[in-house]
Amino acid sequence: MDSIKQILHKSNFFLIAGPCAVESEDLCMQIAEEIVELTAKLGIPYIFKASYRKANRSRLDSFTGIGDEKALKILEKVKSSFDIPVTTDIHTDEEAKWAAEVVDIIQIPAFLSRQTNLLVSAAITGKYVNVKKGQFLSPESMQFAVNKVRQSGNEHVMITERGTSFGYGDLIVDYRGIPTMQEQNKCPVIMDCTHSLQKPNQATGVTGGQPRMIETIAKAAVAVGVDGLFIETHPNPKEALSDGANMLPLNQLSTMLEKLVKIQEAIQ
Repeated sequence: MDSIKQILHKSNFFLIAGPCAVESEDLCMQIAEEIVELTAKLGIPYIFKASYRKANRSRLDSFTGIGDEKALKILEKVKSSFDIPVTTDIHTDEEAKWAAEVVDIIQIPAFLSRQTNLLVSAAITGKYVNVKKGQFLSPESMQFAVNKVRQSGNEHVMITERGTSFGYGDLIVDYRGIPTMQEQNKCPVIMDCTHSLQKPNQATGVTGGQPRMIETIAKAAVAVGVDGLFIETHPNPKEALSDGANMLPLNQLSTMLEKLVKIQEAIQ
């Protein structure tokens, strides 16, 4: 808890980054090691992210995970090995307790951001709760999700913007939503730079994306004063078992973060 408080009081934006899902211990350790070294050099507070289970899949044969217990143990090893906070998403009320034994931040998926029982279950763990804004919700309506967490006795809440549904197969980002949610809820607001570029509802049942635009989304978010950035990254997105179509290649992260730090310095 103290590590998250320290991160939120830094003048620089913080970074939540990692692979979409826990694929293996080697992959998570490799990604964490590279990003820890990079963010330390740039003075960016870092939180490792990976889903221990993928529940929201278009097709029954889509990858969902390597096993809950195994994946959570890998997240625990990342946390202890690098002394960094970790986060993962949950999908049912029961998962909140399991995840809270390992992670520092519990993430609520965008499609589940109105699920009262899920928000309350996450809140009563006492962990930070990061609620992703539903693709179907306005920035102003996120106050009700935040209030569910706070009214359950937990003031440690964050919001993540991840785009708004536009037609059947696209998302758009309205950057007015970032200051709106910051001012209205008095809590950190994060920009999900990868999922906001998804191309959902593809005929194949596999979500597409526009990874070449990740830097554009991130630059604009930093320029309007976002508190944190959420970026899924992988050494080889084409071989990723989940959401490879919209992940940032790991070898591109360094150059992008260097540019973002310069933008942050320019607006301070």
